Amino acid sequence: MPKLFGGVIHAKSFAGINSIYVKIIIAALLVSLGGLNIFNSQSVGAASCPDLKVIFARGSGGERYTSGHYQAFKDSMLAKLKTSPLTYEIDDLDYPAVSIDIGDGHLGTLLGAYIGGGDAYEFGDSVYQGAKELARVVSSDTCKSTKYVFAGYSQGAIVLLNGLPKIDPSRVIYVATFGDPKIYLPEGAGLVPPACSGKNLSEYRAYVPDCRSYKGILGAREPYVPSGYQGKIGTWCNKSDALCSSHFNIRDHTRYVEDGLYEDASRLIFSKIATSFNFKNQYTSPHDTAILIDSTGSMSALIGDYKSEALNLAEKTFNTGGRVALYDYRDLIEDYQPVQYCDFETCTDLATFRAKLAEITVDGGDDDPESLLSASLHVMKTLKWRFGSTKSLVVLTDAGYHSPDRDGTTFYDVKKLSQEIDPVNFYIITEENHVEEYQSLAEATGGVVASSADDLGLLTNTIITRHDSLPRVEQEFEPMNIILPHLEITNVEKISTSEFNISFKSTGDRTVVILNDAILGVTDQTSITLGGLRQGTQNTLVLAPISNDLRGDLISVDLSSGYGQAANFPVTMVIPKAPNTGRK
Repeated sequence: MPKLFGGVIHAKSFAGINSIYVKIIIAALLVSLGGLNIFNSQSVGAASCPDLKVIFARGSGGERYTSGHYQAFKDSMLAKLKTSPLTYEIDDLDYPAVSIDIGDGHLGTLLGAYIGGGDAYEFGDSVYQGAKELARVVSSDTCKSTKYVFAGYSQGAIVLLNGLPKIDPSRVIYVATFGDPKIYLPEGAGLVPPACSGKNLSEYRAYVPDCRSYKGILGAREPYVPSGYQGKIGTWCNKSDALCSSHFNIRDHTRYVEDGLYEDASRLIFSKIATSFNFKNQYTSPHDTAILIDSTGSMSALIGDYKSEALNLAEKTFNTGGRVALYDYRDLIEDYQPVQYCDFETCTDLATFRAKLAEITVDGGDDDPESLLSASLHVMKTLKWRFGSTKSLVVLTDAGYHSPDRDGTTFYDVKKLSQEIDPVNFYIITEENHVEEYQSLAEATGGVVASSADDLGLLTNTIITRHDSLPRVEQEFEPMNIILPHLEITNVEKISTSEFNISFKSTGDRTVVILNDAILGVTDQTSITLGGLRQGTQNTLVLAPISNDLRGDLISVDLSSGYGQAANFPVTMVIPKAPNTGRK
């Protein structure tokens, strides 16, 4: 019978159950426990081998099956998998996930100068056990047709990428990492990172708004994508996440649930699943779609077709739980300001939208270019866009546009606001002779331009089926003079075979202390005593200066050599590239 495992229903065979009454009771129990419709998402009499297994690796200190991160990811995936024809299982990886004490949203300043090394070894052992268990689960699975999806948060992200090289990539559909302390995004390197201009973005960069994110607080995994996993990995890093961005905000590391990032990832993952199993993806992200219609007199020959497609788009948007707004615009020289016929709150249904659409009439138009830049800026500023929604601005016109506009609005102003909001993707339908003119505006906002001679229904379907609700990166439009804190180690003294005193000076106001990939805490002192080190093993101390929510260069010291020597022995200092600037 189906097995309830950690609060998740596992799709198993009913073949051994003979009584139809027992089946009915079980079905009712399943629905009451998890809201699952087994006659839809898990067929009665399904093979004992599920089509899909989804495994989540929780973060440090997370309890198996009760971690909020696991629960949020599981719920997001279940909502979509229930619409599919697949049999599936969802599980939380069985590994220690030892705590590094950041679950409450902060790393407390160390009260003393002495730091024990024991936690560091527990962390390393936990990661090792997790990676080993992940590989074992897949290798021991006799259901060779079963495909896998992996997702991991924080320590769990390290576990996944440590375990992947030992797993056959042909069995894996997708791997999602969240808050990975070993993130690697080369486009974030340099004083002016290419990512800040939206350039050279890594293929696996799913959502990392900080354009200066380069290497994680535990260094970088280079290369980030193991052999055979190209196109199968995506990473999510919250805007100021202390472990994977250039900032040091612990609360952003804990807010993946509240900020909807598991929901965002689940849409992308489900699209990969649908493609892998070749079924139609009926689940789309929530849409906020604003329709902006050129209502000048020259539109009289096209307005009927344009209104018909606008109605089609609105109907499909409403059917997927989305919201629609309707505006028109002309040329500012005619003293005509954009008219709001309904916004996201007042366009409550298709009947309302149809009635408002009928109110738009064409008139005026003394020259060919119209005031689209000013109108689109007005629309984006006026509307209340939902966080996490897929945002579209659909422009229907037969003319070009003033650039800059008559009120001084520039292409740059429109692009900047579009990116700052999420972005808002521009979809422009115009006459063939204006397609090239609009190409740069569509590309700058992540949208598409199409000719009115094309099949407009295809463009509507493109808009509706999009799942990329969050931007891959936030671009910088004004140069920022960023001064990062700097740290320099002044002395390393061996006190005993397992104890060291490290002194340093820093321009930062705090210093993160890391030993062997385990974050031990934060200190506002300029010296620490590190005890409890294992002899005969690799011991790498890393110090990261923090100032004004910015993280500076990581400085590493190898404490493994020199055991048995006198105090003040020479140690090997490893000073890598700055994790977030790319400077030596």
